[in-house]
Amino acid sequence: MHESDLLARITIDPEQCGGRPCIRGMRFRVIDMLELLAAGETPDGILSDYPYLEPQDITASLLFAARQIDHPVVAA
Repeated sequence: MHESDLLARITIDPEQCGGRPCIRGMRFRVIDMLELLAAGETPDGILSDYPYLEPQDITASLLFAARQIDHPVVAA
């Protein structure tokens, strides 16, 4: 799956979850996915607990987060 296809799984709607990035228009936020992973949850565990998610949703969340923090910081 291409990066653009993965990133298309992340939706931002001002009327949903306060405009925070969500997975495929659902009320499952990217931050929720990241927090589960950071807490030590495995991808298989996440997919088992949330059967409406797909493996590509996990990859898309990680890619989206990586793209958000990959910007230069210029010292003033």
